[in-house]
Amino acid sequence: MITGSCCCGAVRFELMAEPSMLGTCHCSRCRKVGASAIAFIRKEDLKWIQGRDNIQVFAPTAPYKYSRCFCKTCGTSLGEILSAEDSFPIAANTLDTDISIKNSFHEFVAEKPAWYEIGDDARQFEGHPVVE
Repeated sequence: MITGSCCCGAVRFELMAEPSMLGTCHCSRCRKVGASAIAFIRKEDLKWIQGRDNIQVFAPTAPYKYSRCFCKTCGTSLGEILSAEDSFPIAANTLDTDISIKNSFHEFVAEKPAWYEIGDDARQFEGHPVVE
């Protein structure tokens, strides 16, 4: 079992399975909220321990398509943890338990700041990843 939480502990959850994929988003929005590492989980694997009602949702504007969730108390970015989709990204920084998967892609590299150098061989996409 994998545990996760916000900085203050008001939001806590468990994952019944390891995330299916880990990626890095370089869009300006992810950088601003301090959560560019994203872990994709299945809705059926998410179990709420506490604080689901302590989450604030921030709606996106184009070209972004995912809403962002935050702890109302401490502001920790939680990714898309309230998504109705079967699979969705959460902020990897919320995971308290170590996971074994490695970064598999970088998205929105067109928005990556010049000072950041990508240091792995994961696939890179100018915007959202292209599903083949």
